Amino acid sequence: MTALLPTPTRTLADRWGRVADDLRISLIDKCNLRCTYCMPAEGMVWLKKNELLTAEEAVRIADLGVRLFGVRDVRFTGGEPLVRQDLADIIAGVRKLHPEVPISITTNGINLDKRIDSLVEAGLTRVNVSLDTVDRETFKKLTRRDRLPQVIRGLEAAKASGLEPVKVNAVLMRGINDTGAADLLEWCITRGYQLRFIEQMPLDADHNWARRNLVSGAEVRERLSQRYDLSVDPVPRGSAPAQLWEVRAKDSAPDSPVLGKVGVIASVTESFCAACSRTRITADGKVRSCLFSQEETDLLSVLRSGASDDEVAEVWAGAMWNKPRAYGSDEVTLNDPEYVQPDRTMSAIGG
Repeated sequence: MTALLPTPTRTLADRWGRVADDLRISLIDKCNLRCTYCMPAEGMVWLKKNELLTAEEAVRIADLGVRLFGVRDVRFTGGEPLVRQDLADIIAGVRKLHPEVPISITTNGINLDKRIDSLVEAGLTRVNVSLDTVDRETFKKLTRRDRLPQVIRGLEAAKASGLEPVKVNAVLMRGINDTGAADLLEWCITRGYQLRFIEQMPLDADHNWARRNLVSGAEVRERLSQRYDLSVDPVPRGSAPAQLWEVRAKDSAPDSPVLGKVGVIASVTESFCAACSRTRITADGKVRSCLFSQEETDLLSVLRSGASDDEVAEVWAGAMWNKPRAYGSDEVTLNDPEYVQPDRTMSAIGG
C-alpha cells in the first residue's frame, strides 16, 4: 500500500495566490567546479562550518515542510551536496520520518559513482546532474576544471542504480557551447537521460550576465529542431519550471516513435513566476522566497533559539507570504534598467 502524505495544518501561501509545496534545501555553498555562470575562478569566501545547517537541522526543516506545510517534494542542493559527507544521513533522516515523499539531489556528478549506492539505500529517489557539454575541452573551459570523465561516471552509476528519470541540466553559453545543443541531446537520448536546457540567469558571481548574450529558450528549440522534430509533451506541465517536448526523428510522421523528451526552462524570456511553487532554504538557514530576492529571513537563528515547531513555522510562513511577484520584486522585471542583481550567487543560494 502506498503511504499517504500527511495532511498539512497550514500552507506556505503568498499574497499573489501561489502556494509553495516544493522545498529546496541547500546543504553547502562549496563546490568542486567553478562554472563561469555561477562562481568566480578564485576568491570565494565560504561559510564556516558552524554557519551551515547541521544534518539534524536540515532534517527538521524538511520534516516541518512536509508535516506542517504539505511539501510534496524535497530536493537537496548546494553548492555541491556531495561535498557533505553526511548527505546519506540527512536523506535517511527525512526518509525515516516521511517514507512517502520524493527526495532528490542536484549535483555535478563528481564522486556520485562512489556514493550512489549509499544514497539510494538511504532513500534517494531521483537525481539531477549538471552537464553543459560532453566535449572535454569545452567542459574544462566552462567549469575551469578537467573533470568530465568523473561526471560521466556519475551519470552512468545513477542510471545503473535504477533511478528514473536521470535528468541532465545544461546551460548554454553563447560562443562557448551553444552550437552543441543538438549533439548533447543526441548523447542524452542515446543513454536514456532526460535533458533539460536552462536559460542563464543573472546570478553569476562576476556579474557579467547580459541579456544580449542570453541563449533563449526559443533559440534552443530552434537549434534542436534543425535535427529533430519537437512536439509539446501531452502531460500537463502544472507548476514545473520545464516545458517538456517529445523528441522524434526529423521529418517523421506524427505517430512515429518518441525517441525521448527534452525540457526547456526559459526562466528569463518565458517567465513562469505566476506558477512558482518553490520555497528555498540557503545553506546558512535563510528562507529565500525567490531566487532573485534581495531579502532573506533568518530561520536558522530561530531553530537554534529553542523555538517550537509552531514558532519556526510562523517565521517561515511569514517569509513566504511576502514573496515578491516576480524576479525579486513586485514591480521591476529583468528587462527594467532598475533591476539589481542579487548579491548572492547561485552557488550560495542553492538551485
